[in-house]
Amino acid sequence: MTAVIDKPVRKPGPWAAPPRPVWEEEPSKAGLASKGLVLGLACLAILFPLWIVIVTSLSTRKTIDEAGGLVMVPKDITFIAYQELLSGGQVTRAAIISVLVTLVGTAFSMTVSVLCAYGLSRTGSLGHRWILMTLLATMFFSAGLIPTYLLVQTLGLTDTYLALILPSAVSVFNILVLRGFFQGISQELIDSARIDGAGDFRILWQIVMPLSRAVIAVITLFYAVGYWSAWFNASLYLNDQDMMPLQNVMIQLVQKQEAPVGLGQAIKTGQLSGLAVQMAVMVMALLPVAVLSPFVQKHFKKGMLTGAVKG
Repeated sequence: MTAVIDKPVRKPGPWAAPPRPVWEEEPSKAGLASKGLVLGLACLAILFPLWIVIVTSLSTRKTIDEAGGLVMVPKDITFIAYQELLSGGQVTRAAIISVLVTLVGTAFSMTVSVLCAYGLSRTGSLGHRWILMTLLATMFFSAGLIPTYLLVQTLGLTDTYLALILPSAVSVFNILVLRGFFQGISQELIDSARIDGAGDFRILWQIVMPLSRAVIAVITLFYAVGYWSAWFNASLYLNDQDMMPLQNVMIQLVQKQEAPVGLGQAIKTGQLSGLAVQMAVMVMALLPVAVLSPFVQKHFKKGMLTGAVKG
């Protein structure tokens, strides 16, 4: 009688596909090929324009003139556009303003959103239902652009950096996502901490927030991208060109088809192309989001789905 030897079960690697449910059929080769083709074309449609922007920003004026505009094949790579942009002047000042507004605005928005969401997640808190209904109403009804501008003007926020933060500081959607996630935390854990003498702020800081890293990381990225990409508030509330953030400088640069102040001499001497400057500013505007997004990507599924379906 032949003995049957069980083969060791090999554990799937980190990149292995999750186990397929028993009711699902195995995918056909044609189906897998078509999915790969569609995903490949989608990636190409996204990456190809970015490739053109980056290559054009690194091209000399001679290469751009030979290509008749945007460059697809790199040739005579040079970083003179970035060197000129970062050497001082309007673009450098605008980039610093955007960074500071993003950091301060994101910290302020997250503080308000987390405190509000935690208070609304405690169903016995004072005015819980009325505050929640008021917040929900703002998602469907808005005062409009003119009343908002008059309010900002009356508060004396025009031509100040606070006008870039306060009018869009809080998103009700983000508060609801945070609230749903906080409601999913075990009430017994919070009650045990309260019995040990912990107050609300200590519970929030030492228990709730460490357990909510995923959703907090996602919401922080949402706010940071919103502040970094914002341009409308600056064009509406700021009149001083020296206070404009990077996005507004980029819009002015592309619309006017000319280089910022301080770069005209480099363009006249033939060392630099105005199109290369425009593409370089676009790369600078996209770079922070492209760098930060992969680090937060792993939290998207857990943070957004769990926060969206709770409560």
